[in-house]
Amino acid sequence: MSLLLVLFYFIGIPALVIAATVWLWRKTDSSLARGLVMAGAMATLAGLLWLAQGEKWLADRQVRELCAKDGGVRVYETVRLPAERFDKWGNVNIPNKQYVKPTDEYYFESDDQYVQRGNPKILRMTTRMIRRSDGKILGESIRYARSGGDLPGSWHGTSFGCPKLPMNLESSIFLKGNEE
Repeated sequence: MSLLLVLFYFIGIPALVIAATVWLWRKTDSSLARGLVMAGAMATLAGLLWLAQGEKWLADRQVRELCAKDGGVRVYETVRLPAERFDKWGNVNIPNKQYVKPTDEYYFESDDQYVQRGNPKILRMTTRMIRRSDGKILGESIRYARSGGDLPGSWHGTSFGCPKLPMNLESSIFLKGNEE
């Protein structure tokens, strides 16, 4: 069913617009009328393209602007930990706030906020690394993403986000032993 929708939208409708344009072109003798026929056909095709992709393009542009404004990783304090606290991939494995144990010194919390609801939607995702003893935020990462804005159908929707992953908040804050 979804393939039929795509074929109808991207092939069927433009073919109908072109066929109507050719028919009207042949029926008119005036150059002004032919110019209006061509302008109408171009406006119709541009409108169809805008309906199919325009809102998504605008949302992606807004995501890029938001990323340039405040996206990325910010480190407020670095922490040196002994080498045995790191796994073989160099991660400390800091737990989420909802799974923190009384023995954990650090945790992270995530917060998602809608910048734009609907279709497409734009989301601001913030992750903060926090020291449990004093509640100080050691660093944070901010990422923006757009999802949706596609033609309706049974296919999987598209998305766009920035800054690029991985953002490495944990490795920016927690340093091994005596590294600089």
